Amino acid sequence: MILELVALLCTGLFAGAAIYVSLVEHPARLECGPALAIAEFGPSYRRGAVMQASLAVVGCLAAVAAWIQGSATSVLIAGLLLGAAVPFTLIAILPTNKRLLDAGLDRGSPEAAALLARWGRLHAVRSVVSGVAFLLLGLHRSGIL
Repeated sequence: MILELVALLCTGLFAGAAIYVSLVEHPARLECGPALAIAEFGPSYRRGAVMQASLAVVGCLAAVAAWIQGSATSVLIAGLLLGAAVPFTLIAILPTNKRLLDAGLDRGSPEAAALLARWGRLHAVRSVVSGVAFLLLGLHRSGIL
């Protein structure tokens, strides 16, 4: 039960932060124009990456451990969905992150605007997937699943 609660907490924090970034922070960043958006992206990314990665790994491990100890398959699925954020970030999002953080990028260019838009779409995937994982865990904890 403790492991399920740890998984629920980590997944809820991850999903909440991801959804906030997708619905609030990134759109606000974009309203400021590409140059300022990219200037803000660096510090935000550095701070968020450590938190999000830690939550994804701990939440995934807690869910898998809970499943091994007899929790429902929905707990395992939720944990794997949350854990999938790590390879998705490394494979799909990291190249865009690196380009946005590249000092040689012309911050006012159409490429910069396109990279910011791409990042927003990719990050939205993390928001949706982690939201589904949180929903699965919440439904499990409430006895519905």
